[in-house]
Amino acid sequence: MEVGDKFPDFRLADENGEIMDSSLLEGVRYVIYFYPRDNTPGCTKEATEFSASIAQFMLRNIPVIGVSKDSSESHRKFIEKNQLKVKLLSDPEHELMEKVGAWGTKVSYGKETVGTIRSTFIVGKDGKVEAAWRNVKVNGHVEKVLSTAVSCCLKSK
Repeated sequence: MEVGDKFPDFRLADENGEIMDSSLLEGVRYVIYFYPRDNTPGCTKEATEFSASIAQFMLRNIPVIGVSKDSSESHRKFIEKNQLKVKLLSDPEHELMEKVGAWGTKVSYGKETVGTIRSTFIVGKDGKVEAAWRNVKVNGHVEKVLSTAVSCCLKSK
């Protein structure tokens, strides 16, 4: 998935077990990020930083959506425990993750594994990728995404 590509359609359960259909996002710019696992240090930091910045995203009508293979129940507990303000979707079979390149072989602590590749996308109102980050390092990432989202908003006016 690269800048300019059409982001794939999806239907995934949220933290309440309700299905979120990407067709509901037509005409809406949004951030969608893929992370390995609820309640791990890096994933918690990323989710809490997106949550801390949610007002700045929402001032520009840009929802923030997180996706992992964890269950809806795990997401609900993760949200409650950390007072998160982002929507979390469950992709247990990693179908969407595979389509966008957020699932595959990665090196973690010198060991090769298969799993979620931390990735973030800004999807434009036309459904096309406006920005993409792969192999995300959490520190400073949310600020980069917000800055890029703001500049994307300004360009589209």
